[in-house]
Amino acid sequence: MALVHEFLGQLSINMGNEPTFPTVVPAVDFDPDRDATRIDTAIKTKGVDEQTIIDILTKRTYAQRREIAFAYERRTKKDMISALKGALSGSLETVILGLMKSTTQYDASVIRGSIKGLGTDEETLIEVLCSRSNTELVEIKKVYKELFKIDLERDVKGDTSGNFAKLLLALVETKRADPSAIVDYEKIDQDARALFEAGVNMKGTDVPTWISIMTERSVPHLQKVFQRYKSYSPYDMQESIVKEVKGDLQRSFLVLVKCFENKQLYFASRLHEAMKSKGAKEKIVTRIIVSRCEVDLKKICSEYKANFGESVQKTIMEHTKGDYQKVLLSLCGPEE
Repeated sequence: MALVHEFLGQLSINMGNEPTFPTVVPAVDFDPDRDATRIDTAIKTKGVDEQTIIDILTKRTYAQRREIAFAYERRTKKDMISALKGALSGSLETVILGLMKSTTQYDASVIRGSIKGLGTDEETLIEVLCSRSNTELVEIKKVYKELFKIDLERDVKGDTSGNFAKLLLALVETKRADPSAIVDYEKIDQDARALFEAGVNMKGTDVPTWISIMTERSVPHLQKVFQRYKSYSPYDMQESIVKEVKGDLQRSFLVLVKCFENKQLYFASRLHEAMKSKGAKEKIVTRIIVSRCEVDLKKICSEYKANFGESVQKTIMEHTKGDYQKVLLSLCGPEE
């Protein structure tokens, strides 16, 4: 049945080495049959009771939503995802259907959409591939193959070119080293000097050297490399990238470095840009809030407030409206 297909792939709850700061956590006193009954009633209500659907599905984890969907199917002999599709519309429908996928399935679907739409959506492809941890990328590759019956590498290779393609493919190869308890100062110095000599210190740029260092070293190691880099170069790593490369390659390297330095600040900045632009860029706002609500949205919200002077919640109130506003606020949780 469609439902079983939607839930292919394993639950993506623990993202490996990175600590999580979710805003959506398991509901206590959880009763999937009760929730399924309430959703069934909400869908059948004249005009649809969107508030009940929002209240339930934004306050349950993916694992719990999955149980609700199975309980709904047992009760009504219908597929809950299809029923929600039929009952909802617009931005609210997009968010709720996104929540019916695991974080990994959602990421895989976003990547597929950015590649298989009309022309490549490079911005989305860069955001997802350059911001996910090695552990997340390993899971995304597996689920991508299950859902779309093709390797992620093949899709990326078929839709990008040049050094931009080489960088994305190197990330998808997931060769990044795991963090180590031992700090190798000699290796840190070698890598910092190699980045300098492959860029600012030569005519042109030795892009393959940049790609190999930035896609194969562990994140804690690279954080120290970028610190050390400043003792060789008059520019920091981000400034050097802007000077040395252009276009999608520049954007990709910048996202990588920003995420190595502070991933949650990167997402907070993306949210800020998207919501402050004329007519909030809903696609970006939806993607970040849905994909990070069970990962690190709480920390993204705190970085947002610390760096932009107001809360994500207040910005959402100012720049969105209706059920879309309600569903985003519910996923972000209360201001802290």
